Amino acid sequence: MRKSWDHYFMDMAYMASTRATCPRRHVGAIMCKNKMLLGSSYNGAPMGVRDCYEDGCLVVAYEENGEKKERCIRTIHAEQNLLLFTDREDREGATVYVTDQPCWTCANMLANSGVKEIVYHRSYKKDEEKVKRLMAQKGIHFRQLENYIPPQEIVNTIID
Repeated sequence: MRKSWDHYFMDMAYMASTRATCPRRHVGAIMCKNKMLLGSSYNGAPMGVRDCYEDGCLVVAYEENGEKKERCIRTIHAEQNLLLFTDREDREGATVYVTDQPCWTCANMLANSGVKEIVYHRSYKKDEEKVKRLMAQKGIHFRQLENYIPPQEIVNTIID
């Protein structure tokens, strides 16, 4: 049976995530328009800078709802890289497929980018409600691809 366009493009996002350079989370994103690929990206250190695999993660501690947490700040998020390396004119009316629901900062950037739709697979509960409200306010179709299962050969290469 032939794959749906949603599953086809999400496969591409997961494939892009295999290039990620932070072992804490592999995220991939692709942009398409009229069923044509416009760009792909992943989370990683800026070009020419040593990454997490080379120098370790650059972790900062923070507190959220009384709970101590940590996050790596060495990498640029996949969505940010996608916007950095695609043209504004191409983005108008495009769809972004991303392995993980965008964080608040990435959601703000995507909301201002001209895209018309964002499709994600894995949820990110921390920012979920405010990101959904932002997308509704902007008129951006925002949906989770819940019935999607990434190809096992891709998942086996991703370190979570």
